[in-house]
Amino acid sequence: MSKKLIEIASEIVQTQVSQNHMSSTEIATSLRQVFSTLHELQQAEAGEMELPNTFEQAPSKALKPEDSIQDDKVICLECGSEMRQLTKLHLVSHGMTAKEYKKKYGFTLGTPLAAKSLTRARSKAAKKRGVPENLKKYMEARRQSKAESTGLTAAETAEQPKRTRIRKKKAE
Repeated sequence: MSKKLIEIASEIVQTQVSQNHMSSTEIATSLRQVFSTLHELQQAEAGEMELPNTFEQAPSKALKPEDSIQDDKVICLECGSEMRQLTKLHLVSHGMTAKEYKKKYGFTLGTPLAAKSLTRARSKAAKKRGVPENLKKYMEARRQSKAESTGLTAAETAEQPKRTRIRKKKAE
């Protein structure tokens, strides 16, 4: 037995409400829109009417990737949701990693996916804790210990080109 259009529309709207907070007027509007769309689709399927081409709408204001990272928020270019930081969990909901997201939208790999104000606050807090100075001390100590183990001076070790690790693909 086939379901009535109102039952299908109500199931669709129930799913929307379970995913997003909606007011009662938004629920009613959504139910009407879904019902009318389903009714149009049913008429088109029966050959009673032809569907208008809805894909040729006026181009919406597409957000440029560089404009998506704002001072107080970041706008996800996949779904349009606004937040202070694009988290790993949010990106997983779109089936991608931060690296894939950055590559897809042309961000450099060093670009933080966080609001500029949040990035500034974190930088300020790190500087207050002395992270840059401690990092320099750590890198110098590491360079010296590496020089001692190889028999080179610290200056010679610093002049050597940095090696990048190449991952070998597993034979399948």
